[in-house]
Amino acid sequence: MSYTFRIGIRNHVFRDLRELLAKASPLRSGDQLAGIAATSREERAAAKLALAELPLTTFLEQPLIPYETDEVTRLILDAHDAAAFAAVRGLSVGAFRDWLLSDQVDGAMLARLAPGLMPEMAAAVSKLMRNQDLILAARKCNVVTRFRNTIGLPGRLAVRLQPNHPTDDPRGIAASILDGLLYGAGDAVIGINPATDDPAKLLTLWRLLDELIARFDIPTQSCVLTHVTRQIEAIGRGAPVDLVFQSIGGSEALNRSFGIDLALLREAQDAALSLKRGILGNNVMYFETGQGSGLSAGAHHGIDQQTLEARAYAVARAYSPLLVNTVVGFIGPEYLYDGKQIIRAALEDHFCGKLLGLPMGVDVCYTNHAEADQDDMDNLLLLLGAAGVNYIMGVPGADDIMLNYQSTSFHDALYLREALGLKHAPEFESWLQRMRIVDEAGRLRDSRGGEALPALTAFAEAAS
Repeated sequence: MSYTFRIGIRNHVFRDLRELLAKASPLRSGDQLAGIAATSREERAAAKLALAELPLTTFLEQPLIPYETDEVTRLILDAHDAAAFAAVRGLSVGAFRDWLLSDQVDGAMLARLAPGLMPEMAAAVSKLMRNQDLILAARKCNVVTRFRNTIGLPGRLAVRLQPNHPTDDPRGIAASILDGLLYGAGDAVIGINPATDDPAKLLTLWRLLDELIARFDIPTQSCVLTHVTRQIEAIGRGAPVDLVFQSIGGSEALNRSFGIDLALLREAQDAALSLKRGILGNNVMYFETGQGSGLSAGAHHGIDQQTLEARAYAVARAYSPLLVNTVVGFIGPEYLYDGKQIIRAALEDHFCGKLLGLPMGVDVCYTNHAEADQDDMDNLLLLLGAAGVNYIMGVPGADDIMLNYQSTSFHDALYLREALGLKHAPEFESWLQRMRIVDEAGRLRDSRGGEALPALTAFAEAAS
């Protein structure tokens, strides 16, 4: 079905729903590379105006990828909650935007709506929003998850402590962990991106994290971000696995390029649940996503990168994750050219994920060949804090020496908490106070670690 909108004497015709969504997207290099972006500002405006008039029910009637050929489409449509959708069923995309931003709509209403929303609906309405709209609407959504602590409560900001090392040296990793803990990072997860896929070396990392958390009674969780098949194998061999990680995408073909399908993710979730390692809850999955991966894999089906990203959130939602993270600027300028595009994409991803009921974090990051710098990341960090992001990354010096990209540091989290009055996850905050790392107000003590500091230091020095 085609869509037409007239501006002046010119009719702008969009041959199908995929093209309409792509042309309505804010400018980004990835859609230009795919040859699906609007060719002028006028065409983009026409697409937005046509999209605003589109009934939300259109997305139920016209799947972007056929039901018969894509298991992600089947998941989206089969899981759709018609009763939850009834609250907005009669609205157009434009009217839905107005509804989301109205004072009468609060977080409780959005939580009830989430199971009734398709990701394409969230993506569509985001294309009609200014940055401030994305912030205001996302701020209404509180998505709370639990494993050994509680993440996502209002007024709280968690941090993933990311102690990567280019050779997976346990002492180097332990030193970075100690550094992060002494700056109050680690309540989201202590998560290592391993440089190796060697099962024996991976097991060493899992045991290192498990021993640290157990010895010092830290109310957090660990993760070694290797392929999900390695994690299932490790669980079968008795490894102390807390969270199971996997990168995911918004089409069956894209997930196949990652070496996964939905059944494998369910197997992984069941394996993690069988260990019963959670204390406060059973959210055992950790997913990462990012705009542009579909085009890289030749698996985008002509869909714009932001809409395909939102479809990945439907995959995540099916497995009740503790954490979902859009690694927004990691792939490079081929997909998000500069700071402006990275900022916009991050706000879209955070909004869409929260609207769909996900515990969204954002890796506020860029690669060194992008037209972006740390000032852009400072701006994005503050915007996401205002939008209520669940967690961010904590990387030593903001420079990941294994993955070779720029992210956010332990100090950046301190800044954001101070600027916006945000606290740690409550259980982790209590631990930091017991360890004399922070005071009763949650601020770092001048002399951190108290009597426990020698023991923490000795653990890092002895790691092997």
